[in-house]
Amino acid sequence: MGSKKMFTTAPSPESLGIPSQAILNFLQRIDSERICMHGFLLVRRNRIAAEGYWTPWSADRKHRMYSVSKSFVSLAVGMMIDEGRLSLDDRVAEYFPDKLPEKLHPWLTVSTVQNLLMMSTAHSSTSYTRDDPDWVWTFFNRPPSHPPGTIFSYDTAATVVLTAIVERLTGMPFLDYMRPRFLDRIGFSADAWCIRTPEGVSWGGSGVICTLRDLARVALACMNGGMWGRERVLPEEYVHAATSRQIDNTIQGNCGYGYQIWRDKENGFSFRGMGSQYAICFPDREFLFTCIADTQGAPAGSAIPAVMREELYPHLSGSPLPENCDTHAELSDKIERLAVLPIPGNPDARATSEVDGVWYALEDNPMGITRMRLSFKGDQGTWEYTNGQGNNVLRFGIGRMLSGKFPQRNYFGEQIGSVPGIEYDCLASAAWIDEQTLNMEVYITDIYLGGLRISFAFKGEEIGVFMTKQAEWFLDEYNGFAGGKRL
Repeated sequence: MGSKKMFTTAPSPESLGIPSQAILNFLQRIDSERICMHGFLLVRRNRIAAEGYWTPWSADRKHRMYSVSKSFVSLAVGMMIDEGRLSLDDRVAEYFPDKLPEKLHPWLTVSTVQNLLMMSTAHSSTSYTRDDPDWVWTFFNRPPSHPPGTIFSYDTAATVVLTAIVERLTGMPFLDYMRPRFLDRIGFSADAWCIRTPEGVSWGGSGVICTLRDLARVALACMNGGMWGRERVLPEEYVHAATSRQIDNTIQGNCGYGYQIWRDKENGFSFRGMGSQYAICFPDREFLFTCIADTQGAPAGSAIPAVMREELYPHLSGSPLPENCDTHAELSDKIERLAVLPIPGNPDARATSEVDGVWYALEDNPMGITRMRLSFKGDQGTWEYTNGQGNNVLRFGIGRMLSGKFPQRNYFGEQIGSVPGIEYDCLASAAWIDEQTLNMEVYITDIYLGGLRISFAFKGEEIGVFMTKQAEWFLDEYNGFAGGKRL
């Protein structure tokens, strides 16, 4: 297939051997299990079979890819190896003489590029924390636990070091290095970017911001062995190695690991990111499943691949299927109406009028909230509260999602460690679970993704509050219990 025909939308899923009913069943399962999806894109035989986004997400809106970013870094490393600028056997410490301790541990001395690609470093966990000013430095200065190249241990610091090597050798962000030879040639977004580490390196372990289509294009090129139509855009030998099993991790319930790329059942491989960012490739079936989501802390967890395997994969046909106009129309309508679901419950309760606009003073609590009140008007409301930052207001929908800003302003921006004082975009909804309990759900929908669930329970003049957050490195002020009474 020529490059001009790659990644175009097919007339129908059936023309590519995927029943519209199977896709419809998949989407209905996502809703019925209340999985917080943001977008999905199915590719079969190099063409788009179906694509959809949950409002406010869209095909053009950039999304945080979290650890999918690691697979992108792997491809950058592979390109440099193909150009002769890097080798799998290179010892990574030799690239960072300025970050080494006086006496480097022998296991860190002998750690190679290949060790880091395979997640077989000498560390048992990621060496850095959010508070460390130099993440590459921590990799060489934290005590190791075992010889490199032996045991699989998922270590994001490995990817941070690999990214830093690419950027030291090229003198530019790793995405910029990849553009002329690869990314630009497959139609990757020109304005895609990456969050930076405290020392200023691209956070290749977690920080790529791009569209779902960008992710699908990169994965499709890998599924085709580094080809985009008739053009070679990635080195064949490296792509084969990166997507093959390089190290065992079956004892942890997995199917093996390549070079920053996971192995899967049915001879598949995948890019995976926290919160259910996925590109799952099945070369033998010429099928690619991709999605963006935020399932952090959800009861279903990373249930999306399981739903895909139950509702989509078994129904793939080796040849085109008969058209089903009615089902295709139903699927199109379903995709058009996709939206993140509000929290379930009743829009009203007896307590609404009793607590509307009433201020409550709270006893000392982990959230540092001294007072709060809830106000209601029609199908929306406001939560006003005072904490260490001052007075805050969050608007929420009742029986619907309401978009707005989360009022906390001490979170990271384009670089970890830098606080720009902005408020993150969010969706919020609330509903009465019984006559005295209002539950609220907040989804952060910015370059950082996360969630906050709150339960407000009223008892006469008193209030009880429970908050639980699901987010990496923010919303920490919103975890715990509180109680108080009317002012």
